[in-house]
Amino acid sequence: MKEGRSTMLYGTLLLTCTGLVGQVLGFFYRIALSRMIGAEVMGLYQLIMPVYAVLLSLTAVGLTAAVSNLSARFHALGRRGAVERTLTVSLRAFLLLALVLGAGVVVLYDPISICLLGDARTQLGLLLLPACVLLTGVENLHKHQFYGTGQVRAPALVELAEQFVRTGAVLGLLAVFLPQNAERTVGLIVAGMILCEVFSAGTLVALRLRQRRHDTRPPGPREPRLGRQIAAVALPIGATALLGNLLGSANAVLIPARLVAAGMEVSYAMSAFGVLCGMTLPMLTLPTAFLGALNLLLVPRLAESTALGRKKEVHRRIDRALLAASAVMLPATALMAVVGPAIGRALFHEATVGEHILPLAVGVVFSCYQGVLSAALNGVGRQPAAARNALLSGAVQLAFTAALTGIPGVGLRGFVLGFVASSLLGMVLNAASLMRAVGLPLRLYAWFAAPGLASLLMGLCCNLLFRELLRRGLAELPAALGCALFGAVLYLAALSAQGVGLSDLISGWRKDVKKL
Repeated sequence: MKEGRSTMLYGTLLLTCTGLVGQVLGFFYRIALSRMIGAEVMGLYQLIMPVYAVLLSLTAVGLTAAVSNLSARFHALGRRGAVERTLTVSLRAFLLLALVLGAGVVVLYDPISICLLGDARTQLGLLLLPACVLLTGVENLHKHQFYGTGQVRAPALVELAEQFVRTGAVLGLLAVFLPQNAERTVGLIVAGMILCEVFSAGTLVALRLRQRRHDTRPPGPREPRLGRQIAAVALPIGATALLGNLLGSANAVLIPARLVAAGMEVSYAMSAFGVLCGMTLPMLTLPTAFLGALNLLLVPRLAESTALGRKKEVHRRIDRALLAASAVMLPATALMAVVGPAIGRALFHEATVGEHILPLAVGVVFSCYQGVLSAALNGVGRQPAAARNALLSGAVQLAFTAALTGIPGVGLRGFVLGFVASSLLGMVLNAASLMRAVGLPLRLYAWFAAPGLASLLMGLCCNLLFRELLRRGLAELPAALGCALFGAVLYLAALSAQGVGLSDLISGWRKDVKKL
């Protein structure tokens, strides 16, 4: 808790390491969960998650962004009292919203489950969700104040421990109480999530109080109109998250319903939905732990540089973020497109896990760039632009799902096409908005072309190698591991041959460290 001001390099590396461990643990948690509950119950669980996201967007998402952004700004200006006051005001607003909306869900759980979600077996999970939302919001507000003030270690370690607690709590409850019917099984999963949030929220609150007692620095002048400043950040981001999650919720409800309209049985449609959203997409997004860490720190760091009027530093941070995103995500998704189906079959014991993996991998790449550019827009104070672009992207996804998924013979391919098209649109819109906002010099070759070509070469060669290893009798998982090692060496060599080695990224990070 006494760590100094964290550099972006240190923070990103720490969050990446803990995030990767958490992602790997979460991936195996999903494997164990899917084996214990089956694809159909996994689909039911995925059906209530959009409700959870909507409740968080109504209560915590905007306030969390405000705490991160304003804490970074006030911390850079030496206004410790304003940092603490920002968290206090945001907590009060969140608790009021969470209690009111939670009571509404408890009262209306029956029509929500039947009329909105289309399946009464989600009722017990809905009844337990408000408690989970309340604890998650408290956790996130405290976590993002740590991140905003440059203190990464404590929340990162708590988040990592949270993954272990969630895995133990959920799988432990299922191991003790299964077999149960589908509704009670979903309820057990949410109950495990609540136990996990009790740990993380309680730990972060205790750490924050301990730090406050030991902080002897003067609080600085009282910040005028703090409520308005919080609202100016929270309202556009919260509204965007709400509308986006409403679109996502409608999309999640539409997928199984439109599959049934296309001729599938209800149980098979729910299973297909569970495999796609609960197995295939999480497997593809496994490498995104790095980007999650990067985006989490990029917003407050850009807010800090913007507040101090350092335009060149803003350009440099965005440039390094895009380089890092390309250097990691392009080869990772290229490799997953090759070996993902085999990994899915071996780990999830589901033959359909690898369906549509190539177009989904392309969509994941676009969505990663969309996320980095959206974080940059939020960091430089262009929240309305990020909001507008996200909503347009979500509307395109929903339109594809509604129009195509219910057509016999198309089915889930309609959702996949929408995923690719909406992610591409969001990426392009965010890039255009960011160029207008900060006048960032374009480096398309270094950002996209060079790592993209190196990743394409790696993917094609790994595809040939993987097929040859399987033909010679090697098992799928060892063959996939061999392809990963070979692909990493080939990718670095191809990148270096184009004159855009990883030294470009590392040297830029070193400059950031020296300046800080």
